[in-house]
Amino acid sequence: MTVIRSTACIGALALFAAAAAHAEDAPAAAPADASPFAYSGYVDASYTNLSGLGVFTSGAADRVFDTKKSGFALQQAAINVGYQPKTGFGAFLNLTAGNDADVISPYSIYGKSHKFDVTQAYVQYATGSLTVIAGKYVTLAGAEVIASPSNPNFSRSILFGFAIPFTHTGLRATYAASDTVNLIVGVNNGWDDLKDTNTSKTLEVGATYAPTKTFSLAASGYFGKERIGYMTDQGPEGQRSLLDIVATWNATDALTVILNYDWGQQKDVTDGVSTPFDAKWSGLAGYLNYTISDKWKASLRAEYLDDTDGYRTGVAQKWKEVTATLAYLPCKPLELRLEGRADSSDSANFVKSAAGDVSSSQNSVSVQALYKF
Repeated sequence: MTVIRSTACIGALALFAAAAAHAEDAPAAAPADASPFAYSGYVDASYTNLSGLGVFTSGAADRVFDTKKSGFALQQAAINVGYQPKTGFGAFLNLTAGNDADVISPYSIYGKSHKFDVTQAYVQYATGSLTVIAGKYVTLAGAEVIASPSNPNFSRSILFGFAIPFTHTGLRATYAASDTVNLIVGVNNGWDDLKDTNTSKTLEVGATYAPTKTFSLAASGYFGKERIGYMTDQGPEGQRSLLDIVATWNATDALTVILNYDWGQQKDVTDGVSTPFDAKWSGLAGYLNYTISDKWKASLRAEYLDDTDGYRTGVAQKWKEVTATLAYLPCKPLELRLEGRADSSDSANFVKSAAGDVSSSQNSVSVQALYKF
């Protein structure tokens, strides 16, 4: 069995190494002792069978990245390059290619099929307990992230795609107040913007508290005027606020429990006809991540989003989902995942076919392969 497993692993690695060779952002691996200079990357490929068309009746996507009804996809091919010394100047660059790159693209690029995104690009300066970065960087909010290997499931959560932003462009300062507390403050161009779409800036604040090795708490907030419409630099604007809380408990060496809460509000929403109102959304996600052995992992996620006014999804609804994922690691660089997911809404908002059939539920089965280098 050992020989068979090793042969399968070598064959799989050869396949993904070939795929990586065709990705324009995939150089050779860096030496392990290259700190403070380091680079890494991964290739994320998948096959998904989705029971619907991947859109709501509003026309908005009802999944984050895996919107393809059925078939194979290169989700992401990413490379990270950084020079980040503990003291002095440094820089970090994160490039993403593949289908997901078009989803996370900022305003002025979003909606165009480039299959490439400069996800993060910033310079930094560190001195003592203070680190300051300037450029484009990922959001503080959320339990999940853009980088596929850092998430326990294949599909992204509802909250990741519909409650919070992906990236920001601006200035962020992080201060290590103690061994257990980090404080963060920043000013940026808003949600998923390179160039601000109005004359106002968005304030970000955050804090992390890790009193023990088994428990941590992270809270972040975003406050600033944003355009009412999505990805536009015209039309009315109003104050947008977001509160995000993530609690992580390592219950045992094998079991991790995560809770993520989001609350958001967009003021002065209007369609140009009705009286402006304040749109609100809120949601909660829970995760049980369990390491079965060195080669097997399992994850269960359950969550809901209350899009009270339909501002984030285009339809007023309470949207729920449950996801179960089983992961197998035949060798360290390679991870294979099998996922089943069931979504439901309190109204028939999922478009099932081109004929316009709708349903209050949607299911999917996915297989994902991650090759990390």
